[in-house]
Amino acid sequence: MRTQVGIVGAGPAGLLLSHLLHLQGVESVVIENRSRDYIEQRVRAGVLEQGTVDLLTESGVGERLRREAIVRDGIELRFGGRRHPLNLRELSGGRAYTVYAQQEIVKDLVHARLAANGRILFEADGVSVHDFDTAAPRIRFRKDGAEVELQCDFIAGCDGLHGVCRPSLPAGALSVFERVYPFGWLGILVEAVTPEQEMVYAWNERGFGFFNRRSPALAGAHPAFPPGRARRGRRKLARRADLA
Repeated sequence: MRTQVGIVGAGPAGLLLSHLLHLQGVESVVIENRSRDYIEQRVRAGVLEQGTVDLLTESGVGERLRREAIVRDGIELRFGGRRHPLNLRELSGGRAYTVYAQQEIVKDLVHARLAANGRILFEADGVSVHDFDTAAPRIRFRKDGAEVELQCDFIAGCDGLHGVCRPSLPAGALSVFERVYPFGWLGILVEAVTPEQEMVYAWNERGFGFFNRRSPALAGAHPAFPPGRARRGRRKLARRADLA
């Protein structure tokens, strides 16, 4: 099997890259180890910045986004016992943020690629990349029990922090800049209609957290915890869900 660009990972980054390459006449194949149903249903981030919305719209995959997304003008900070609204549209010269779940972007991009006869290979096992730093890189994987080698001109590693591409980079080719904060987030999704419509960030002597709306009937609450406590909190919630 051969293509111009082999893309590892069918998340928003890999799918959008494949779509943009297609618009420029460049062939690609997307390799994904999960099923289509899994990537279209898993819950991830739900807020898009203006630049992302503009790119999706201009590239022709923003029709459902325009119809179903929730556009918000600002955020609200709460501290010192007071509310402090910030109108981002006014402060940024007209730019806003949009509430539209990441899995919905994935659905739109998968539909666009398949409608254009793009190749997305789901449930590819044992994915590995080879000769990353040569003129003839390769991606190997198992599909439907058969060993497959994809030869390509370039490999795009869009499989995230824990994927196979990052550790496959040649030594010295990757520079990492990061800031590690001394807390983690405990994310709680709730089916509820609340009066708050904008994103709310709140702080008091008991801690910090934020609220955001995922849809007209779905909200997210995200209290901050020390990393160990956040993991314990998730386990407790999971046990309670099992007992419910």
